[in-house]
Amino acid sequence: MIDELTSIWKRILEQPSICVHDNFFDLGGDPCLAVKLFNEIARVFGRELPPWMIFQAPTVAALAFLLEQPGPPQSSPLLALKAGVERPPIYVAHGIGGSVMDLFHLVRCLEVPNPILGMQSQDNGGVSERLESIEDMAQFYLDAIKKVQPVGPYFFIGYSLGGLVAFETARRLTQAGDRVGLLTMVDSYPHCKRLPLQQRVRLATSRIGRGVSKFFRLPAQSRYVLSQKPIGTGAYHPQASFTAAMQRVRDSAYSALKTYQPRMYNGRINFVRAEVSTAFPDDPFPVWAHLTAELEVDTVPGDHQSILTTHYKTLGLVLTRHLKAALSQQW
Repeated sequence: MIDELTSIWKRILEQPSICVHDNFFDLGGDPCLAVKLFNEIARVFGRELPPWMIFQAPTVAALAFLLEQPGPPQSSPLLALKAGVERPPIYVAHGIGGSVMDLFHLVRCLEVPNPILGMQSQDNGGVSERLESIEDMAQFYLDAIKKVQPVGPYFFIGYSLGGLVAFETARRLTQAGDRVGLLTMVDSYPHCKRLPLQQRVRLATSRIGRGVSKFFRLPAQSRYVLSQKPIGTGAYHPQASFTAAMQRVRDSAYSALKTYQPRMYNGRINFVRAEVSTAFPDDPFPVWAHLTAELEVDTVPGDHQSILTTHYKTLGLVLTRHLKAALSQQW
């Protein structure tokens, strides 16, 4: 198995030679290459594993050991995304897709000496019992965090849905008398039906306006084709490219989002909003100010998606500032 696996790594990473203890990411690996690697592993070995397992087994030797184990691999919900020499660790929570792979480029822009641990959904790994609520997700991660770090202060960053998970985790910690050193939520909002009425009206009006504007920017023939389609249909369905497991994760996460009602958090929220508003509110203050003791808002370029895919360096600078300020006050 070692020889076959090494050959796959060489081919995927385009490396002439690889030591079985070389780290995948040190060899130039990234999330896209990880997907290719695990697709090839599934083809050659008949074992389908989620690509985020590369964080748990980042060398040929470690991955071979994992593949040799019978049954689904056992993994921690906390994955080491970036090594560090100082304590405490920083915890980052995934978006609605459930995978910390989405945070790969951002994490590498966080300039702090502390280890960074990803709060990874285990549904991607084939766990039969999915977490159906934000409260369940928060408790699931909290149980794992307490094993790694029994006492605070705790430092959280959460993107999109992960911001709600981080919020609920931090809220439970403070309720239990633990100290939260940082809670940063990145473009994270409850489901629209949980928003204040004025925000719901503004959001609905904005969506209609964007839809009309986009429609009339299309060529005349395209506008005609779209006008003949029943409402609610379209030619592009992103979920079509997902695996069944990934789609189950998104479905569970969306169900959790719809039912989650945030409650008061007696701490500070550092909120980072995307400059370009899309399907989310354009002002976090009416949403979060009444649910926290203190709210500070930063704005970064891009929309909800591109702050991670295009503007992650700018977002990283803002988050690094938050982390350094919070870490300097931890004691």
